[in-house]
Amino acid sequence: MKHLITRLVAGLWLGMLSLTVPIAPAGAKTFTIALIPGLTTDPFYITMHAGAQAAAKAFGVNLVFQGAPQWSTALQVPVLDAVIARHPDAILIAPTDAHELIEPLRKAVAAGIPVITVDLYIGNGRYQMGSGNADFPLSFIASDNFLGGEIAADALARAISNKGKVFVSSVEPGISAADQRELGFKTEMKARFPHITVLATQFNHDDANAAASQLQATLARNPDLVGVFGANLFSALGAANGVRAAGKLGKVKVVAFDAPPAIVGDLKSGLVSIAIAQHPAEIGWFGVAAALAHLKGQSIPTVIHTGFTVITPQNVDDPSVQKFIYHD
Repeated sequence: MKHLITRLVAGLWLGMLSLTVPIAPAGAKTFTIALIPGLTTDPFYITMHAGAQAAAKAFGVNLVFQGAPQWSTALQVPVLDAVIARHPDAILIAPTDAHELIEPLRKAVAAGIPVITVDLYIGNGRYQMGSGNADFPLSFIASDNFLGGEIAADALARAISNKGKVFVSSVEPGISAADQRELGFKTEMKARFPHITVLATQFNHDDANAAASQLQATLARNPDLVGVFGANLFSALGAANGVRAAGKLGKVKVVAFDAPPAIVGDLKSGLVSIAIAQHPAEIGWFGVAAALAHLKGQSIPTVIHTGFTVITPQNVDDPSVQKFIYHD
C-alpha cells in the first residue's frame, strides 16, 4: 500500500505542477539544469536523457547532459567538479556510490547549486529530514528498487516451480539501487519460498562478460543451479549469455532487471523468462520538472517513485509494452 500511496502522491504533484510551471515567457530567465548519469553508454541512461530532454523542451529549460563512459566513481567525480564549475541552476545526478559521492555533492550545495538524485541515492536516501550527513539533496527520483527485487523473486520462483538453487548477479556493493534490488529479492525469497536456496551474490563491476563468466563458474560449483536474477542491465545480459554458453537454455531461468533492446530476442528465445522494465524516461522527466519547480519557489516531494512494466515472452510484441524498452 505504501508503494501505491507514493505513486499517487507523485501523480497528484505532477498534475499540480502542470498547472503551476508554465513555459517560460519571452524575456524570462532560462534555467540551466545539468544531468549527470551513472554512465553515458547505458541504454537506461540514454532513455533517461530522452525523458529529461522532453521535459526541458516542454518547460523551456536548457539541459546539459555530461557523464563518464564507464561506471566509475573515480571518473564521475571529475565530471561533477567540471559541472559545478559551470554553475548550472540545478544538478540531477545518478551517484555511482552511496557514500563516496556525499562530499563531492556537498561542494555543489556549497556553491549554491541545488541537487536532486535520480535512479540512485546517497546516504540512506532519506532527504531533508535534518539529520545525517547526506540528507541535503532535495529529492530522490527513481523506481522503488526494493519492490523491484520482490517482483523479481516472485517471477523467478514461478519460473522454477518454487524450488532449487538461485543467485543474484549484481554490480558491486554500495550502489544504492542494486543493493535495494538484492535486498528485496532476498527478503521475498526468505519470507515466501522456503524451498529455494539463494547462493552468494556475484559482483561483476558492470561488466557483462564478467557476469557471464561468473554464471558459468557458479554453475560449475552448483550443477543443480536453476535460476539467476540479473539485478541490472549488464548483469542480466551477462547472465543470459552465460546460460547460453553453458548450453543450459531452459534449464537455468533468467530474470532480468532492465529492458535494453537486446532483451527482446532473449525473451522470444526463452533464454530470459521475464524482464522488469523501469521507466527511465519518467525519471528524467520528473527530475527536470522537480528541479524547475524548486527553482520557481515551489515545494517538491522528497521521494518520487516511478513505475515498472513486466515484460514476458507473451506480451513483448504488444505496442503498449514495447514503448518501455529502452533506447540505445
